[in-house]
Amino acid sequence: MPRKLCFETICVENRVLKNLSGHEARLNKTRRELWGFTDYWNLTNLITIPDSLGNETHKCRLAYENEIDNIKWELYAPRTIRKIQRVYHDTVDYAFKYDDRTELNALFAQRGNADEILIIKNKMVTDSCYCNTAFYDGAKWLTPSAPLLHGTQRAFLLANGMIEEAEIKEENISGFSHVKLFNAMINWENAPALDIDVIA
Repeated sequence: MPRKLCFETICVENRVLKNLSGHEARLNKTRRELWGFTDYWNLTNLITIPDSLGNETHKCRLAYENEIDNIKWELYAPRTIRKIQRVYHDTVDYAFKYDDRTELNALFAQRGNADEILIIKNKMVTDSCYCNTAFYDGAKWLTPSAPLLHGTQRAFLLANGMIEEAEIKEENISGFSHVKLFNAMINWENAPALDIDVIA
């Protein structure tokens, strides 16, 4: 069976790669668990920021398996989220950050006139198509304990006590006041707190 490429999306601000240790940890864990590689990649030595990149926020997309397949650089343009559509899939699997997002893209295509989706798996809240999620209960921000993908920003926020894990069922959604979508490109401070009513 051929190996599938995986990738990391790394935020670049003012020509600095952000949270590189988090991406490095996940990349090396993926290489070990998926393919049995035991060597450790130091991303600082493997990624060189092109001279052409300015100080604006950019996205560094590194695709890899036994070696780096390609590195792409793109100016980052944040999206505005006004509506989130619930979609359902009880067997969707994205435990590793696969380059092939066919299954997620098929779910995203079900969004109708919404800007983003919220994936419900076996009656449990997981992630959006591109982000991990957190919900505000009036006192603290809770993130689903069983996300589709363990994001690097999510790991950072948990480690710093800014969010807490919780089992969140679909039926619990209305009990929260706000939702945040965040990922490597959208840090906690830049993730807007959206009214829970944006979730359809």
